[in-house]
Amino acid sequence: MSTAPAPGRRTGLLAYVVAGVLFGLVLTKAELISWFRIQEMFRFQGFHMFGVFLLAMPTAILTVQALKRAQARSVEGEPIALAPKTMGPRYVLGGAIFGVGWALAGACPGPLFALLGAGAGGGTIAVVIAAALIGTWTYGWLRPRLPH
Repeated sequence: MSTAPAPGRRTGLLAYVVAGVLFGLVLTKAELISWFRIQEMFRFQGFHMFGVFLLAMPTAILTVQALKRAQARSVEGEPIALAPKTMGPRYVLGGAIFGVGWALAGACPGPLFALLGAGAGGGTIAVVIAAALIGTWTYGWLRPRLPH
């Protein structure tokens, strides 16, 4: 029995890889993976990153609304649906953990592979990627035991 993806799914996965590479190039060229830019933001010494966030919010809102209106489907044909969120202390705690990790590593999870591809940090970024993957796996393992 073959475990290779079906041709239609393979094309869909290739689209994700291409989109990821293009996203990594944009992150790199816009200096969003720059340790200097990230530290500048956390020290409130520059507007560069905050400007990107201010543009990202309306872009995300418009994109989600467009996906909803178009009744978009995943590569597997399933409807794309976002579960409603109820704000609470877990978001504050999660945001704080995310922010501390971002400040310590000098990179948020989004551009980690772009940093690796750009050759930034030598082997250091590989350690950060490994830690991010271990953290993600740990959350997945603990999730059934956590209050949601």
